[in-house]
Formats: sequence, C-alpha cells, structure tokens
Amino acid sequence: QVQLVESGGGLVQAGGSLQLSCVVSGSIFSRSLLRWYRQSPGNQREWVATIASGGITDYADSVKGRFSISRDNAKNTVYLQMNSLKPEDTAVYYCRLDFGRAYWGQGTQVTVSS
Repeated sequence: QVQLVESGGGLVQAGGSLQLSCVVSGSIFSRSLLRWYRQSPGNQREWVATIASGGITDYADSVKGRFSISRDNAKNTVYLQMNSLKPEDTAVYYCRLDFGRAYWGQGTQVTVSS
C-alpha cells in the first residue's frame, strides 16, 4: 500500500519562503520518480518539478531558480523548497510518485499574499 502525505503549506507574504514535505509509505520510494504539481482555482493541475531516482531534477519555467526539489531516501520524503514566492504561486500543491502507476497525495494549500 503506497500512501503520500504532504505537509508544510500555509500563508506567507510575497517574497517569503516555505518548504513542503511529502512522506511516502511503502518500499518503492528510492526507486521511484517523484514530482510536485499544483492546482489553483479554475485552472488545470500543472507540473512544478521532478526528481528522478538518481537525483536528476527538472523544473517548470515558472519556478526555475526559485524552487528546489530534493529527496531523502532514508526518510522516504521528498521536499519542495519554495523561495521568492509570488501571489501567482498560490495553489494546492500535490506530490506524485511514479512506479508502474501514479500515486498522489491529498495536497497542501499554499497561499501567498501580496
């Protein structure tokens, strides 16, 4: 049984920082591709960042240089460090694990005030 639980969301002023965490249950974490997505009201869910099992990362242009994805295989946790936050970063943030199929967390709300 694979379960993903996000945490770390909240309310922050523009220019501030937040770190999101996603803890994964199960034994496949270290072999999995991990992604962060986000969805704001009225919009489709959009991809934010990816980290491969070997540590290679990739980012959406909208967050490149501001967000950083990392993973700790010993803790079965993937992180999203978000710096220089903007009001347009306001969304529910979801983590996703890919290993044969996609597994999603329940999401954590991030609100950036101007």
